[in-house]
Amino acid sequence: MDKINKRKYQNKIEKLISKLYPNGVELKLLGEIAEVGTGSSNGNEAIENGKYPFFVRSKFIKYLNNFEFDEEAIVIPGEGSVGDIFHHVIGKYALHQRAYRIHFLTNYVNTRFAYFYLVSNFKSFITKHAVNATVSSIRKPMIEKFKIPIPPLPIQNEIVKILDKFTELEAELEAELEARELQYRHYRNKLLSISSDDLQWKTLGEVAEYRRGSFPQPYGENRWYGGENAMPFVQVADVGKNMRLVENTNQKISKLAQTKSVFVPAEIVLVTLQGSIGRVAITQYDSYVDRTLAIFQRFNIKINKKYFAYQLERKFAVEKETARGSTIKTITKEEFTKFKIPIPPIKEQEQIVTILDKFDALVNDISIGLPAELDARRKQYEYYRSKLLTFKEYVQ
Repeated sequence: MDKINKRKYQNKIEKLISKLYPNGVELKLLGEIAEVGTGSSNGNEAIENGKYPFFVRSKFIKYLNNFEFDEEAIVIPGEGSVGDIFHHVIGKYALHQRAYRIHFLTNYVNTRFAYFYLVSNFKSFITKHAVNATVSSIRKPMIEKFKIPIPPLPIQNEIVKILDKFTELEAELEAELEARELQYRHYRNKLLSISSDDLQWKTLGEVAEYRRGSFPQPYGENRWYGGENAMPFVQVADVGKNMRLVENTNQKISKLAQTKSVFVPAEIVLVTLQGSIGRVAITQYDSYVDRTLAIFQRFNIKINKKYFAYQLERKFAVEKETARGSTIKTITKEEFTKFKIPIPPIKEQEQIVTILDKFDALVNDISIGLPAELDARRKQYEYYRSKLLTFKEYVQ
């Protein structure tokens, strides 16, 4: 894989900005230079193996056997993941009623250049104009008021060439990491599918005792959040990869609400039972936990906590494979406590954990190996993208 020469691109960026934009760059409203509109499809005809991509209100692309547009455009959702998802489209496609297309009407804008600029700047723009700094939906007038710089077309093309080089290298690393993750899952499942004479199968109810978290109602009241002595409040979205919580929870629970919630110290096993069901974590800090999660604080048998977490994660993965649409919609307490997992001798549990932890680090630890390289590449890309797409506005 070719490596990107930092000095080479730094020199190119400096030349582009200092020599080619000495007086600034003209900015234009999208509404002046592009057609902005929605689609007419509602998704009822979406099929698994259709001919044309159908862009909906999320990161997922479905397919139809008919198309609405045949063009080059930028597609963004009108609600949901607003400001986080962008598609550069060339050719035939269909569009949801609440997704937007941006099709340029001039020949002096490189659509991919505009795509990179939107990726870098659109979310901060809409957040600035939103109520309470949150964005749940956008409308056509807001998109049309977004300003885009228009440097000479050869310069746009050169910037696209540089940024595409970064994205190509990132895609290669992601593909390599994905292959490694598949290999890891294969060996993890093999290790956790234990068969021996010393093995016992036990239900979760036999292995451990659990309780649900809690939170005062209604959720939306400001008095339950933040303030002096606020603590991390763990919800489903805060259960990340590597069986860990995210570093900073989305919400902090107030001192007042703490008396009405459940305190969980570090090193406790949690599993999500609503929303994205079956995500497992061992807490790495003290926190309070929402009612959408189960908390395992007491074990009835001698068991390695990390081994238990690995088996719990695998059990949910198996359940999802057999569930309709590969998704568990809901789970009752009775179903959950009847889940069975294999329990080998404690020494064998510890050996399995040691092996799986090494595999997991190779796939997920951003401080070493391929994950570290990918993390560095993403940061490098974001840095240079910001450099290349920051312009002084030309004022006549």
